[in-house]
Amino acid sequence: MRFGVVARRDKEAALKLAYRVYDFLKVNGYEVVVDEDTYRCLREFDEEDVLPLEDFDVDFIIVIGGDGTILRVEHKTRRDIPILGVNMGTLGFLTEVEPHETFFALSKLLAGDYYIDERIKLRTYVNGENSVPDSLNEVAILTGIPGKIIHLRYYVDGGLADEIRADGLIVATPTGSTGYAMSAGGPFVDPRLEVMVIAPLAPIALSSRPMVVPATSEVGVRNISLQREIVLAIDGQFYTYLPPETEITVKLSPRRAKFVRFTKEIYPKYTLRIKKKF
Repeated sequence: MRFGVVARRDKEAALKLAYRVYDFLKVNGYEVVVDEDTYRCLREFDEEDVLPLEDFDVDFIIVIGGDGTILRVEHKTRRDIPILGVNMGTLGFLTEVEPHETFFALSKLLAGDYYIDERIKLRTYVNGENSVPDSLNEVAILTGIPGKIIHLRYYVDGGLADEIRADGLIVATPTGSTGYAMSAGGPFVDPRLEVMVIAPLAPIALSSRPMVVPATSEVGVRNISLQREIVLAIDGQFYTYLPPETEITVKLSPRRAKFVRFTKEIYPKYTLRIKKKF
């Protein structure tokens, strides 16, 4: 087996644990590569083992960080590589183990005592072109001027679903339902379901409520405010300004995120983390 190691860049404890994981795997005879950003923050790794995330061709990636680090890996890797997440963040919805469990988890992984949890992703088209990363959590269409609302129409499978004046619109996966979409009033969705959550962000009309549609749906968004830019945000990691006349379409991506899990129990881990969040 070949492994990749990625660490949160702004936390020394994460970088040091990443090196311990790297050393443990190397000593046990496995091939290991480290991403460039981790190496820039801790130069103890062998330089010959350093690669950009885009070039990772490994069987598993050990990610030591929070959900943001995992999302960064998901955006940059070109293959659907299973991730074992070690929580060095705040809540760690996407991570599987805590730091003190790292080497026990690695032992189980090496012994084949695990399963792969697959999560859907969304693909966004801007004027018919796919030029932005796939999203694991959500696609957010936001006002380009803080304090100024935007006027949007959104469609599901070609039919007008709603017309809103709001701060924006969020289209989320079940994985992302516990994030930005939930803060906008959306529901918690079991991550085993294949659906999309559409949640208006601070709408003026109280009748504009979140809705859940099949993941096979096509969601189209049109900006009616022809003099106002919008911001397209993917997973809170990628941002771009778009001119008013831009057409945005969100569909199910052919790619999937894959996570190493050691138990098939969804609850109570998720409910406990949601309670901690709020």
